[in-house]
Amino acid sequence: MEINEPHCLVIFGASGDLTKRKLIPAIFTLYLEGALSAQFAVLGVGRKSLSDTEFRQSMKQAIEQFSERGVKEAHKIDDFCQHLFFETINTMEVADYQKIQERLTAIDQQLEMPGNYIFYLSTPPALYPIIPNALAQFKLNEETENSWRRLVIEKPFGTDWKSAVELNQMINKDFREHQVFRIDHYLGKETVQNVFVFRFANAIFEPVWNRSYIDYVEITSSESIGIEDRGGYYDSSGAVCDMLQNHLLQVLALVAMESPASVDANSVRNEVVKVLQCIRPLTKDDLDKHLVLGQYTEASVRGQQYKSYREEDGVPHDSRTETYAAIKLHIDNWRWNEVPFYIRTGKRLPTRVTEVAIHFKKTPHPVFGHMTPANTLVMRIQPHEGILIGFGLKKPGAGFRSTSVNMNFHYEDLADEYVLSAYERLLLDCIQGDATLYARSDAVEICWQLIQPILDYRRDEGSLYHQGGNLYGYPAGTWGPEQSDEMMEKDGRSWRSPCKNTDNSEVCEL
Repeated sequence: MEINEPHCLVIFGASGDLTKRKLIPAIFTLYLEGALSAQFAVLGVGRKSLSDTEFRQSMKQAIEQFSERGVKEAHKIDDFCQHLFFETINTMEVADYQKIQERLTAIDQQLEMPGNYIFYLSTPPALYPIIPNALAQFKLNEETENSWRRLVIEKPFGTDWKSAVELNQMINKDFREHQVFRIDHYLGKETVQNVFVFRFANAIFEPVWNRSYIDYVEITSSESIGIEDRGGYYDSSGAVCDMLQNHLLQVLALVAMESPASVDANSVRNEVVKVLQCIRPLTKDDLDKHLVLGQYTEASVRGQQYKSYREEDGVPHDSRTETYAAIKLHIDNWRWNEVPFYIRTGKRLPTRVTEVAIHFKKTPHPVFGHMTPANTLVMRIQPHEGILIGFGLKKPGAGFRSTSVNMNFHYEDLADEYVLSAYERLLLDCIQGDATLYARSDAVEICWQLIQPILDYRRDEGSLYHQGGNLYGYPAGTWGPEQSDEMMEKDGRSWRSPCKNTDNSEVCEL
C-alpha cells in the first residue's frame, strides 16, 4: 500500500462512541498497513476537557478493545498514539474555532505538514450546518495550490427531502462539492463494490442483465438484533429512513446502473444518479398496494424471550414507527422496463443477512420450462460473502427429470491479503481524494425525494396507514408480516429464503 500525503484528521465529537469503535481503530489499521505518512496527525475536538495524554490513553484502550489488529500488534499502539492530540471547545461558539486554527498551525509546524485537513463530523446532525460555517469564518475551508481541505459528514443527511436540500445549500456556501464527502459505510463494504465489478467485468452476465431475461430482482437486508440502546433515535427514524433511503437505494443503483465511461468518482456517480432518476415515483395507489410496514412484537426465539418494539427503552408505548419495510419499485428505462424490484429490511428477523437475488425468467421451451426451476443469481453482501448461481441439471437415472443445483463462490477464498473494513476503505479514499464511494449531493436529494411520499403517507391521518392498514405486527424471529409475502404472491412470485439451513439459526450460510 502506497504512503499517502501528510495530513491532519480533525474529528469533531472525538469523545463519542463512533470515534472509539470505528474511526480510531480504522486509522490505526491504515497506520499498520503503511498507508499513512510519518507526518500525519489526528486532532480530536469536543466539549469534554481532555489533555493530549488523557485522549491518547482513552484511544489506546479503544484500540485494545475494538481493533483486531490492536490485539496482534499491541506493541505499535503507543507509537501510533503519539500522533493523537485533543482540543476542547464549545462547538456552538464560533469564537472557539480560533483554538482549532491555532492548534492546527502548531501541529503543522511540529510535524512539518503542508496544511492538508480532513474535518470529520462525528456529531449530532444538528451541528452539521454549524461546524462548516464556523470553520469557514477562520478560513479553514480554503484550499491552496499546495494544500487541500475536506469535510466528511455521517448520516443521517437530512430527515426528509426538504431538510436534505437545505442542508446541502448551507454546506455548499462554505465548502465546494468536491470537498464534501457524505459517508455511507455500506458502500465501503468490499462485497457491495463487488456487485459493480461482477456486472461489468464479466461478458457472460452483462448481455442478460435486462428485462429480456430477468423476471424480478429482490434486495434483502435483515438483522436479528433489535434496536439495542438506540430507542430515541430509531423511533424518530424507522426502517424506511434508517435503511431504505440510503443503503438499499444505493445497492439498487449498483445493480441497475449502466456502465460508466471510466472508474472514477464523476463517471460512476453520474450513472448512479441517472438510474435513481429513473425510479418510478410512488403514488398513493402504490403505497396502498405495494408497501408493507411492520413492527416486531414479543416472542420467544431459540429459547430466548424478546420483548416487543414498544417495550424497548426510549420507545413510546403507542409508537407506530416501523421496524420492517418491504416495497415494490420499478425503474422506467430501456433496460428495466416492467421488471419489479422488491426490497425488504427489518429488525428482529431470523438472521443477519444482506443479499441481492436476480431471478431470471424460465426457459421458453414448453417441456423444459415446465420441468426446470428458474435460474437465480445471488450476490451475498454479508455474512459469508459470495456469489451463488442456481440452475437445473438432469437427475441421475433414466428420463430427463431435472433438479436445481447450486454453484457458489465465497469471497474469503479470493482474499490472500488483509481486506480493509468499510471505515478503513472509506477513510483511505478520503485521504486520497477519491469520492467514488461517497454520496453526491444530487444523489442524496433524489433518494429523499423518492421516499418522501412514504413519509407523507405515514403523516397523513387520512391514509390507509392511519386507518389501521400498512403497519402490521410480526413476532420477533420471523421474516416480517404475512402481508409482505402476500404482496409477492399477488404477482406470482415469492421471497427467496436466504439461508440454506432451515432452523432459522443466526448462522446464515450461502
